[in-house]
Amino acid sequence: MKHRLTLCAVLAAGPLCGPLHAGVPEALSEQILPSFKAFAEATATLAEAAEQDCTAASLRDPWNHAFDRWNALADIHIGPSETGALPVAFWPDSRGFTPKTLSRFIASEDPVGTDPAAFADASIAVRGLYPLEFMLYDEEFSGYAQGSYACTLVQTMTRDLARQAAALETGWTESFANVLLTAGEEGNATYLAEDEAMRALFTQVVSGLEFTADTRLGRPLGSFERPRPTRAEAWRSGRSLRNVLRDAEGAYALAKALADWEMPVTDAAMEQLREVASRVEDPSFQQVGDPSERLHVEIVQQQVRALKDAIEAELGAPLGIAAGFNSADGD
Repeated sequence: MKHRLTLCAVLAAGPLCGPLHAGVPEALSEQILPSFKAFAEATATLAEAAEQDCTAASLRDPWNHAFDRWNALADIHIGPSETGALPVAFWPDSRGFTPKTLSRFIASEDPVGTDPAAFADASIAVRGLYPLEFMLYDEEFSGYAQGSYACTLVQTMTRDLARQAAALETGWTESFANVLLTAGEEGNATYLAEDEAMRALFTQVVSGLEFTADTRLGRPLGSFERPRPTRAEAWRSGRSLRNVLRDAEGAYALAKALADWEMPVTDAAMEQLREVASRVEDPSFQQVGDPSERLHVEIVQQQVRALKDAIEAELGAPLGIAAGFNSADGD
């Protein structure tokens, strides 16, 4: 009952319809909805800071704070986040569209970059957290001055990001949370059976950890003969390891909220991930060509997979989802 009341307060929509489904209300009230609220607030703060001082040095702290808040949500791709997350976090950008698009905007002083309404239809390569990283940390872009076109572009980008974050929060709070809570009820065309909402959220946990191991860590590791350090996520800002840990923490927190039982192996796996991550000397993964540093990053990758395995065993198995569950098969 405590969770039902808490969630009703968050939704500001009165009593929720239908029976409680174990784990889903907790996941929403303890992890998902507060995280969307925190991200919306952080991006609003970033946009306000850009209005006061658009220069790179002044915006790095609020940008990092917003990215930290995003990490709790980065691997949720259902409901409003299925398409709404892409303009927030377009990565990996395998073909380098982001720097090319930014360069074109700045060189031509594209008027779209000064028009927040028009910017909502701009390419995702110039919208969201990752283009802002270029503007704040890349030497090619970050030297702009107050009053320049690039300054105005950054202000437009931060306002656009805050608008996107607010739209995601609204979509989850005012609509999709109730879709999850009413799984299996008459009129719910998204989740036709009561357990489908739980399975959908479980999918987000597992697929997020797979993405972290295979992409956030696998891309920069490349092969022993050919490491790819500049394929690391957010390496310019030194966030690569930070993102791995915070995204894993988000998956872990969601898994814990879904379970109403103890998960000691999962707890130990998360603690071990924190410990092995502390051994990585370069948080940007730019030294993965060094054999000893590569080994440290590989151990982190192995531990992310161990965390996924623990969650599959301690959460998936009690839910009736086999340990061999393939998240790529869908919800």
